[in-house]
Amino acid sequence: MDGVAIVDSDLSEAVSALKQSFQSRGIRATFGRADSEQVQALRAKLKLPRRYREFLLETDPLDVETRTPSENVRLLPAARLREEQFGFALSATGEALDRPSQVGWRRTWIIVAHSTLLGDPYFLDTALPDAEGDCPVFTAMSGTEQWKPRLCASSFALFVRILALGMEMAKGFADEDIDIDDESVFREAFGPKIRQYDPAAVKAGHWT
Repeated sequence: MDGVAIVDSDLSEAVSALKQSFQSRGIRATFGRADSEQVQALRAKLKLPRRYREFLLETDPLDVETRTPSENVRLLPAARLREEQFGFALSATGEALDRPSQVGWRRTWIIVAHSTLLGDPYFLDTALPDAEGDCPVFTAMSGTEQWKPRLCASSFALFVRILALGMEMAKGFADEDIDIDDESVFREAFGPKIRQYDPAAVKAGHWT
């Protein structure tokens, strides 16, 4: 039923792993529950897939930023989702794009997170839904002449799982002043962990 959050097991397990990874690292993270009317409005405006809507309804990331030697990812809360699409999937006045932008951004790309190290967006491609009501997650380098997407996870549920894996893997590494050797060691060890869940994401090379 629309507006009622029934999170499936894959997403529920990934979210639980992410929450546990913050607890085990002693890093503060705040989750909540998005208002159902707000999520329905976002669905209508941005064509949000079912699984991502369920995530917001049950686990809205109010203040959630992962930390690893190679990347920090801040998930967007429901309250900021629409404004974060301005200049991307939405025009400056909030209207949906009717064609790809001049630099290649598509109307079906919905930003759900940002790298706080590089400023690059992480986004769903809602043109590629799967049977589970989910979509793959991509990133692209900002500040370039054209947006060139690179796969980060084959679904949003797997994206959450990969973030949790990274947080767990980062135990024992410094949280600040990361050494380039630490980053290399981390990336090399991270790949095999991701491969257990999402071989396509490892092949794409973003995390490794």
